[in-house]
Amino acid sequence: MNTLRIVFMGTPDFAVGILDTIYQNNYEIAAVITAPDKPAGRGQKLKYSAVKEYALAKNLPILQPTNLKDPSFLSELKSLNANLQIVVAFRMLPEAVWKMPSLGTFNLHASLLPEYRGAAPINWAIINGETKTGVTTFFIDDKIDTGAMILSSETEIEPNETAGELHDRLMHLGSDTVIRTLQQIEKGDVTTTIQAESSDIKTAYKLNKENCKVDWSKKGEEIHNLVRGLSPYPAAWCFINDKEQEWNVKLYETSFEAANHDFAAGKILATKKDLKVAVQNGYVQIHQLQFPGKKRMKTSELLNGIVFSENAIAS
Repeated sequence: MNTLRIVFMGTPDFAVGILDTIYQNNYEIAAVITAPDKPAGRGQKLKYSAVKEYALAKNLPILQPTNLKDPSFLSELKSLNANLQIVVAFRMLPEAVWKMPSLGTFNLHASLLPEYRGAAPINWAIINGETKTGVTTFFIDDKIDTGAMILSSETEIEPNETAGELHDRLMHLGSDTVIRTLQQIEKGDVTTTIQAESSDIKTAYKLNKENCKVDWSKKGEEIHNLVRGLSPYPAAWCFINDKEQEWNVKLYETSFEAANHDFAAGKILATKKDLKVAVQNGYVQIHQLQFPGKKRMKTSELLNGIVFSENAIAS
């Protein structure tokens, strides 16, 4: 049996769920490494990462290096005498860091590797209309998300599930998978599988303003998948133009209705309660959205205070 002494590395809420499960299962956590505090909001006050907030609440030692190759950080990391490192939603590690512990460094990734390597696997699985996804633990190597796999767990993606909903389910699935991985490492009976390489592996590209913008010339199913794959964050967006005004609008909830029609893609059809946009194979109904300077709201609430003309267009 290996007695584990763990350094945990992570930053967002997703990582907190995993860290909490490790803590609740009484594993020894030598330290938590997370992103440096960042100024946020109007007052530019320093904001702690979700992992730092958790570590403070549990009195766990915290390191927040700006440079993972800094000799003083590497010295401090070595002095912790950890024999295992766990990485969940952190950043790429230099070889000097991931090779340090005797039992290795493993990562939990929110996809069924080798599919959806990269920064946003939960989002892209939904955007691309996948019907299943999962989580994978793997030992880190010198590339991104390519190391030898330890365990994976699969789950269905519901037809209208959002990225936020799937995020929470995968956090629980990931917690269970990490504990099973730790149990294997403790017993010294880990078996790994090398990731198969192929030219058609899908990638989880970093999200940016361009790939979050709705293209109304696409099919309705694709647009609906984009919206739910980016909800609640960072949110799909488009422009709405009407009466010589243009609004940059975020979309949070939609549905698709297949239909034949003669409208141009992007034409808005509004009633007092409903707002839908014509697309090539039907209509995308918008159920929740956010106009600039307003809170996120149901479309019916927005339509209480705004009337669209027959010339309104989404672009």
